Amino acid sequence: MSTTFPFENTYATLPAQMFTLIAPTPVARPDLIVKNDALAEELGITFDLTDLAEVIGGNKVPVGADPLAQLYAGHQFGHWNPQLGDGRAILLGEVVGQDGVRRDIQLKGSGPTPYSRNGDGRSWLGPVLREYLVSEAMHAMGVPTTRALAAVTTGDPVYREQVLPGAILARVAQSHIRVGTFQVYTARQELAASQALFEHVVARHYPEATSPLKLLDAVIARNAALVAKWMSVGFIHGVMNTDNVALSGETIDYGPCAFMDDYVPMKVFSSIDQMGRYAYGNQPRVAIWNMAQLATALVPMMPDQDAAVEAFTESVNRYPALYEAEWRRLFGRKIGLEDAQPEDDALIHDLLGLMAEDGADFTNTFANLHTDAAQDQFANREAFAAWRDRWSARQDDNFAEVMAIANPHVIPRNHQAEAVIAAGVAGDFAPFHEMLDAVTQPYTPNAKFAKAPVNSEVVTRTFCGT
Repeated sequence: MSTTFPFENTYATLPAQMFTLIAPTPVARPDLIVKNDALAEELGITFDLTDLAEVIGGNKVPVGADPLAQLYAGHQFGHWNPQLGDGRAILLGEVVGQDGVRRDIQLKGSGPTPYSRNGDGRSWLGPVLREYLVSEAMHAMGVPTTRALAAVTTGDPVYREQVLPGAILARVAQSHIRVGTFQVYTARQELAASQALFEHVVARHYPEATSPLKLLDAVIARNAALVAKWMSVGFIHGVMNTDNVALSGETIDYGPCAFMDDYVPMKVFSSIDQMGRYAYGNQPRVAIWNMAQLATALVPMMPDQDAAVEAFTESVNRYPALYEAEWRRLFGRKIGLEDAQPEDDALIHDLLGLMAEDGADFTNTFANLHTDAAQDQFANREAFAAWRDRWSARQDDNFAEVMAIANPHVIPRNHQAEAVIAAGVAGDFAPFHEMLDAVTQPYTPNAKFAKAPVNSEVVTRTFCGT
């Protein structure tokens, strides 16, 4: 018996310039850290412990796999890069799960590819543990996301600012097709490749989209809902480049990501975001900009491009209304309003304003808003008490039940993730498993993992795995 995947690969049938066929680079001593049995069952994957680490480590290519690295381009911090691509990830193939949804199985940290740009194609242990924790936590909170299937250490060193232990993550996504995937073929004026990609994306994600304009509308709707969900849990992606925006509407590429502790509307963690382009409060605006880049990439596929520019601009301009409606719905539920109305915006914004003034913990404030403990988050208790009086007058009968399923008690807090990573580097993965159990049950009170950091534990910067 061996680890088996029911592969049905379609991306490998697209035009050859869209990818490079390449196998993972073997590693010295792959050793399993964690596996996601429930996800494997959902996808029809059979794990066999005798060779699972060899498969995830890239030492053994499973039957039916068609390993490849995808080509794409993208705007990075607003600056155009004409060729990016999978520089440290290899798509093994695709499986169709029990729900009928096709998903990619990708190895991240699996060695160099033609798109590595002089990089080593590897990942060190920290980013692998972080992505596993954060992506599975996001899934548990109902945020569309890539998933984590398994992770291994490699037995090989990875050289960054220091020598670190290597690791590989097996990642699952509805696809790894990005805004930048369309951008590269538009830039190269390869209309046949753009058309093939369009047909593939429609068949895979948006069968109702009968034209590039309808595809744009569908992607915008999903992206607006996704970013609103990020905002509702205090999540900061950190690197919202167009090559990190999945057309499926899933959160992808957890690099310098972070969750806020204290509510700071323009909070930035990413060490590479020097100007705050991707700050928490900027995420909706950047998302609109990214959708405009997708629109630009789709225009050449239209027979009347002048008319297309006008129509596509109208579509992009509808993004704010879609986002605001979802933001209102989600934040309304966070204060117990099952059907928040535009007139409730002031109530929500006023609470956020008080939180910002007093540095209230984002997650704990909402999780405890209906209890006396909430006032402990505010220095100006009189102002908070006045707000609560207004809130009480607006509450529905079932407000507590609505809040209970809208407000997580546990998120992957940065200081706790750093402690888990430090333990893992030292060879102890028990803290990782304990934290994974907690963050995948986010609505269950957990005193240890709901605890905000003390001053000495505060994490101020997060880093890309490269």
